[in-house]
Amino acid sequence: MMRTFRGGLLIGLAVAVLVAVLAIIYEFYDTRTLKRTVRRGEVLCGVNKGLPGFSYSEDNKNWAGFDVDFCRAVAAAIFNDPGKAKFIPLDASERFKELQSRKVDILSRNSTWSMARELDYDLYFPAVAYYDGAGFMLPRSRNKETSLDLTGSKVCVQAGTTTALNVADYFRANNMKYDEVKFDKLDEVVKAYDTGKCDTFSADVSQLYALRLNLAKPADHMILPDMISKEPLAPVVRQRDDDWMMIVKWTLYAMINAEELGVTSENIDEALKSKKPEVMRLVGTEGNYGEQLGLTKDWAVRIIRHVGNYGEMYERNIGEKSKLKIPRGMNQLWNAGGVQYAPPMR
Repeated sequence: MMRTFRGGLLIGLAVAVLVAVLAIIYEFYDTRTLKRTVRRGEVLCGVNKGLPGFSYSEDNKNWAGFDVDFCRAVAAAIFNDPGKAKFIPLDASERFKELQSRKVDILSRNSTWSMARELDYDLYFPAVAYYDGAGFMLPRSRNKETSLDLTGSKVCVQAGTTTALNVADYFRANNMKYDEVKFDKLDEVVKAYDTGKCDTFSADVSQLYALRLNLAKPADHMILPDMISKEPLAPVVRQRDDDWMMIVKWTLYAMINAEELGVTSENIDEALKSKKPEVMRLVGTEGNYGEQLGLTKDWAVRIIRHVGNYGEMYERNIGEKSKLKIPRGMNQLWNAGGVQYAPPMR
C-alpha cells in the first residue's frame, strides 16, 4: 500500500514538474503576441532613446514623436486607449535582440527594412512608415553643394546601423577617399561632430534634421539635398506571429487610407455617417474587417479619433507644424506626388 502511495506521489510530482516545464516553454515560444498583449493590458514599444520628432522624452514618461504616435495607434486599435502603449528606449545595437527576446512587442524605432535583418534576426517589417535615405550634414562654412564634393572628409557614423555600409559603398563607387569616425552610441556621434572631431555627419536624412536641433548652433549646419541610399523605415515584429503582424500592418494602412479618403480626427464622427463604400469599410459600418483582425468593428475609428490619420501624425511631429519642418517629399500620398500607398480595404 505504502509503495503504491509513494509511486503515485512520484508520478504526480513528475507530472507537476513536466506541466511547469511545458508552461515555461510555452510562455517563451508562444508567438501569439496579441493574446499576451491583451492579457498584460498594454503594448510594449521599443523606441529610440532620444530623436526629436520621432521619439523623445525628457523624463522617460511623457513620450512624443512620429514613432511614438504609431505605437499609440496600435494601442488605440486594441484597447481604445492610446495610453496603453508603454515605451522602452533601446540603443541601435540592442533593438533587434530585445525584440527577439520579447522585451518589447514591437519596434517603432527608425529601423531600415533590409533583407539581411529579416533573415539574420528572424524578424518581419510589416509596412513602410517613412521613406528615407542616408545623407550628410556638415558646417555651412565648408561651402559644399553635393555629396560628390565630400572627398577627403572625416565622416562620423554610428556603429550597428546601415549608415556605415552606405557611406563606404558611396565613396567607393565614386572613387572618393574619406576617413570613418565610428562610435557605438548616437549621442557620442553627435558630440564628436559638434566638437569638430569630424567635419561631416552621416545618418538618415530624417535623423539629421532631428539631431541638428541638438547642436550648439543648429543654423550653422546644413543638410545636403541628395540621398545616397534607400532607407525604408518600418515598424518591426517577430516572424511566425501573423495575427500580430496583420494588426501592426493594417494600423498603418488604415491611417494612410484615412488620409487619402479625407477622414481626420476632427471629422471622424461625420465619417461614421458616410454612405461612401470606402469610408464605410474604413469606419466599420460595412464589412467585418475588424473582427477578422481579432479586434472590434470600430478599430480604425479608435485609431483616427485618438491619433489621427497618417498626414496628421506626420505634420504635427516632423512636418510643417513641427520644429523639424521636414518636407513630405516621397512620403506624400501616391496621388499627391509621393510614394506612400496603402492597399485598399475591401
